[in-house]
Amino acid sequence: MGSITTHNRQNTLFFHSESSLGKQSLAYLKSSDFDIRIIDISETKVTGTQWAEIAKKLNMNLSDLVAKDHPDFKSNYDISTKLSSDDWIKVLQKHPKVLCCPVLINGENYHLIQTPSKIAKILEGEEYSQDARSSD
Repeated sequence: MGSITTHNRQNTLFFHSESSLGKQSLAYLKSSDFDIRIIDISETKVTGTQWAEIAKKLNMNLSDLVAKDHPDFKSNYDISTKLSSDDWIKVLQKHPKVLCCPVLINGENYHLIQTPSKIAKILEGEEYSQDARSSD
């Protein structure tokens, strides 16, 4: 069992509220009729176990969750520095603005949200699949 609670009819968004992409993604999600859970990483500390789970479910390395071109990363770390998984977790916890983009958990599925419109596509797919289940 994972450390992140998921529900079939709930969408959970991990995002930074100061990022433009995060704000737009939240707006898309709020406009849906689905239950939502919002995790603003600027206000809520995400545990190392949760970050590791997010990366694993996305089939990514923890380092891939970090925007290495972000000023907060560049001012604190050298791009050539070798960091362990624990180090990448500390980077995300200490400098949450460096999250490359929001993460949407839709039921049991994890999605990296690189454009806000991706949320609409994901939710449309969910609406379709729920309609199909209700007609059984």
